[in-house]
Amino acid sequence: MSCISVNSLTKYYGSFKALDGISFDVEYNTVFGFLGPNGAGKTTTIKILTTLIKPSSGSATILGYDLLKDSSMIRSKIGVVQQKPSLENNLTVRRSLDIYGMLWGVPKHVRSDRIEHLLDVFGLDEVSNTRTDELSIGQKRRLQVAREFMHDMELLFLDEPTVGMDPSARRGLLDYIKKRVRDGLTVFYTTHIMEEAEYLCDKIAIINKGRLIALDSPQTLKNRYGGVKKVEIKLREPLDGMASIFNNVEVYDNTIRIVSDNAEEILAELIQKLYTNNIHIESLEVMPPTLEEIFLSMIER
Repeated sequence: MSCISVNSLTKYYGSFKALDGISFDVEYNTVFGFLGPNGAGKTTTIKILTTLIKPSSGSATILGYDLLKDSSMIRSKIGVVQQKPSLENNLTVRRSLDIYGMLWGVPKHVRSDRIEHLLDVFGLDEVSNTRTDELSIGQKRRLQVAREFMHDMELLFLDEPTVGMDPSARRGLLDYIKKRVRDGLTVFYTTHIMEEAEYLCDKIAIINKGRLIALDSPQTLKNRYGGVKKVEIKLREPLDGMASIFNNVEVYDNTIRIVSDNAEEILAELIQKLYTNNIHIESLEVMPPTLEEIFLSMIER
């Protein structure tokens, strides 16, 4: 049984179809990346799967529970970090963590240990007695994510959790998520930062205009939709005025660069010309497209 199983989920807002019959499964103890441009349906999907709103049609199970029939049970077993800030301005960082754990019924001695652990993990030690309205944007976001780890959960929804974080804090969060997944957590993750998705996610779904357009591991998506798009060739000596014999390439001194969807054919023709003109290759590097390049090409189709 999958941790999340979604079948033909559809959502209308009036006459606007925000979700158009999407289906996918999320396995236990994995990070599932849910990617798409603004307005693609990501937040609507999260709101449905976390029981905040109901779908217009379709079905889903979360942790084995029916989305519509068992919403209370689902809410008791999941964590959710939404895009919008949700901090109480009159509380200190430490008190905010403590009250959040208290609301979830976490015993005091357990809360105390978790607070110290999370202050350390999320780099909030030095501001532990600072009011939340005095924090930087990045610190507020770190606290918002840290609070969710105050309670026990089986499934965590993270909606663009690293917004406002500096690179060091972002990498720290990603590594902590990986650790928690190894310990048994399942994570549903949205982001606009493709490097995050590639580093963190076991499987990625790409949604555009309410429809699921791709679903696989990051590497499989790159293999399937990428192909060779960039090639850089370094020559033993400069071309010395011979650059004009090469078409569809960029030439810089002793370097030739191919950037094209048709890179394989251009490369074959180029190597033949180099051989014919007795020009020697020093090195050749093939650079597959990034996940971001594949993502952009897919949503622009």
